[in-house]
Amino acid sequence: MDEAAGRENNRKRHRVVVVGAGFGGLSAVDRLKGAPVDIILIDQRNHHLFQPLLYQAATASLATSEIAWPIRSIVRHRPEVTTLLGTVEGVDAARRLVLVNGAEPLAFDTLILATGARHGYFGHDEWEAFAPGLKTVEDAILIRRGILKAFEDAELERDADTRTALLTFVVIGGGPTGVELAGTIADLAHDTLKGEYRSIDPHMARVLLIEAGSRVLAGFPDTLSEYTRKALEKIGVEVLLGQAVTNIEAGLVTIGEQRIPARTIVWAAGVRASPAAEWLDVPSDRSGRMFVEPDLSVADYPEIFAIGDTIVIEGPDGKAVPGIAPAAKQGGRYVADVIRRRLSGAKPPPPFAYRHDGSLAQIGKGKAVIDFGRIKLHGAIAWWLWGIAHILFLIGTRSRLSVALSWLWIYVRNQRGARLIIEPELTNAARSTHGARTTTM
Repeated sequence: MDEAAGRENNRKRHRVVVVGAGFGGLSAVDRLKGAPVDIILIDQRNHHLFQPLLYQAATASLATSEIAWPIRSIVRHRPEVTTLLGTVEGVDAARRLVLVNGAEPLAFDTLILATGARHGYFGHDEWEAFAPGLKTVEDAILIRRGILKAFEDAELERDADTRTALLTFVVIGGGPTGVELAGTIADLAHDTLKGEYRSIDPHMARVLLIEAGSRVLAGFPDTLSEYTRKALEKIGVEVLLGQAVTNIEAGLVTIGEQRIPARTIVWAAGVRASPAAEWLDVPSDRSGRMFVEPDLSVADYPEIFAIGDTIVIEGPDGKAVPGIAPAAKQGGRYVADVIRRRLSGAKPPPPFAYRHDGSLAQIGKGKAVIDFGRIKLHGAIAWWLWGIAHILFLIGTRSRLSVALSWLWIYVRNQRGARLIIEPELTNAARSTHGARTTTM
């Protein structure tokens, strides 16, 4: 490690290491364009993911390629940016080194931690095996396979109770992700798959949204929350409010004394920050989000910044800044400006102040809610604005056109083009057997 550090000390330009190529990390890299720095951008995946639409990949509305882009392609015209695929295991803050699994430590002059969040199960990590969360492309593929496979297995099943469990879909958590998942699963079952099966009627599918709080979309005004609940129920989602899940096991969800057999269970109830706070041994909240200074630097380490879901910081209204994409992007741009000013010797900017531009959530096909503060919208108009806003945030003209056409096709024809069931665990022999299997379609 000392030899590696010695070689790194021969560098002439200021080096910024960015850990995480999500919204915050890429925004920082973009804002540093033209600054006298060399940038190393490291992520454990080779793609940037547009997480707000990940649920659409999980419900067969969009292909994963429409919401994820290779990182190297995004920064290909930035020769000062080096992209590395690797997993960060720690930070040696005293020696200014990032510790990467299987590679030499990376020296930095400035470090930006944009490491995001993972699933949080409120102390019940054993539930993850039965109720996957939705944070990565792999999660989306797993959930999509489970949803589509449930209908296929139900088509073959002759036992009534087992078939009922197969056609029961439980989403836990009434935030935007949970609402969007539940609504889209209901649309898939009741509209897209209509008339495609012979032994089952997909309309028999039961979709439950379980929320421990008193209303869905707790971050929205009461009027929009109530509209969302009624809209979900209208499209066939059973909304269970004020009921906390007490246990999850294979094919079974327990709420108090009520046991609900369900072959497909999706977790959308909580998140936990990455272990960045542990790497630096700094204070954090119950979700693992580290506390930072007003300029988003880490206490006692002014050369280390943290942004996005990795941190907890108050906004101008005294409330914690939400863990959403706009907040991460604003944090990334702010930190880049701080770095620029430091390098030029200019006066530092005012403390970071999050600007909330609005909250959006889709309920189902043709329905959404939008809260712009004084302006609150719901229904079809909100859905169109929701779609336009998301399309504009996508990277590249090709992705925007592809997503727009996919949504238009779903809206007009109720058909979804990403309904592939991928079985990676099948061996060649199993594939042959599976391919020879006789099934009535």
